Amino acid sequence: MKKTLILLLLIGLAGCEQAPSSHGRPKSSSSVSVVTVKHSPLGDTRLLTGSLQAVTTVRIFNQEEGRIIRLPYYESDRVEKNAIIAQIDDSLIQAELNKASANLKQARVDARRIQSLSKKNLASEDELARSQTAVELARAEVSLLQTRLAHTRIRAPFAGVISERHYEVGDVVPLHSHILSLIDPAKLKIVIHLSELLLANIKPNTPVQVRIDALGDQHYPASISRIYPSINPRTRQGTIEVRPDSLPAGARPGQLCRITIRSQTTPRKNIPVAAIRHDSKGEYVFRVNADNVIEQTRVQTGIQLGNDIEVISGLKPGDRVVVKGFIGLKQGTKVTILPAANNRKNKQSTDKDA
Repeated sequence: MKKTLILLLLIGLAGCEQAPSSHGRPKSSSSVSVVTVKHSPLGDTRLLTGSLQAVTTVRIFNQEEGRIIRLPYYESDRVEKNAIIAQIDDSLIQAELNKASANLKQARVDARRIQSLSKKNLASEDELARSQTAVELARAEVSLLQTRLAHTRIRAPFAGVISERHYEVGDVVPLHSHILSLIDPAKLKIVIHLSELLLANIKPNTPVQVRIDALGDQHYPASISRIYPSINPRTRQGTIEVRPDSLPAGARPGQLCRITIRSQTTPRKNIPVAAIRHDSKGEYVFRVNADNVIEQTRVQTGIQLGNDIEVISGLKPGDRVVVKGFIGLKQGTKVTILPAANNRKNKQSTDKDA
């Protein structure tokens, strides 16, 4: 009996020595796609909205108060340059001008008489000087009233179209009232707002594409004509003007426009958005070291443009991060690098991975 038990124990021990240990197996290798951290501009094609505006817009104000006796043009009427577009009752100023003209005439007669007497030593130099001053004062008064009289007739500063009319004939308008607005419809612009991060690399004359919603889905060539020098401190956006190369039929101020513009930032560290992972502690990536072993690395990200995102901290240029093949990855995993994954031009491999 004892011999039988000893024999069974020896057989069991032999079996244990021959069985492989599961703890001694190497971890299976995962196949992943990686990209390297770049230090380059972030670029993207942006679709921005804006409105058509007239390049030249003038609001017409009166420089003389009084009753409007002539206002011949209405909204959408075309006017020629120097055409009278508004007239204020000038009867009072005309009467004052007549009086001033008479005073000037009398002052000139008095001055000639004093000058004649002065030559005969019958008038003093002081009287002669006062008579000449009286002439100058009367002449200045006439000139002032002539200017005021001219201000009662308001003329168009350029050929254009009336866009606003705020008064009617017979209305009494106080000084500096907004009577009309005049625009030049032949010259239109589009004002749009762009983030300060992208504005630094936008240059004048950069070509863009414009689509006017009211005129269909056709795109019209245009270019950036002006970049405003200041940034709005509230929105952190700058302002640029876009000029269409040619105006399509039916284009009018106020129409909604969509501008397609290629923009980019200044160079900065960036990786594809697909490389970013999230957990309760924040953002991280799976970095692959020189031995092709995974290192879970915490990162801080910045702006995102298109499929790329800025990396503020946690990585340096040249680091390799996983963008595809995340299943089963963890700290210390040995991985196999797919050969084609280093081509960052292949955006489909990063976009399809979850």
